[in-house]
Amino acid sequence: MGLDFEDAVTRALREYVRRVTAALGLSGECSFVQAEWPANAYIAVDGHLPGFPDRDVALLWDERDGWAAAVETQGAEDLVVRARLGGDVLPPPAVVANWLTGVLHGEPVTLHAPRRGGDLTVRLRTYNASELSRTA
Repeated sequence: MGLDFEDAVTRALREYVRRVTAALGLSGECSFVQAEWPANAYIAVDGHLPGFPDRDVALLWDERDGWAAAVETQGAEDLVVRARLGGDVLPPPAVVANWLTGVLHGEPVTLHAPRRGGDLTVRLRTYNASELSRTA
């Protein structure tokens, strides 16, 4: 029985998001992964962004734009992106956690354009394999 492409992408992306969630000190129950194109992820975050004390925060990821911090809106409106990590769309989880901590503490942020590169499946497998070898 062959490995289904979508299953491989989903598993690899879930593992990456699990590592980001752990780096943030959150449980895996606060995240959602969708592997269909464009692949994306959602992580509910504890805390509030400066200037938005009554709105929940979410960490968003997609394969085109990478990580972004967003505030929830009222009703069925889309989330409003307030900061974007930029750089590699698959940065190490510690980089994502440190960046988000700064955003939550009011460090100045700008919306950076992400650097794209390569096939998502290959990049996720390579990233997850390298992370596993560091922790072994």
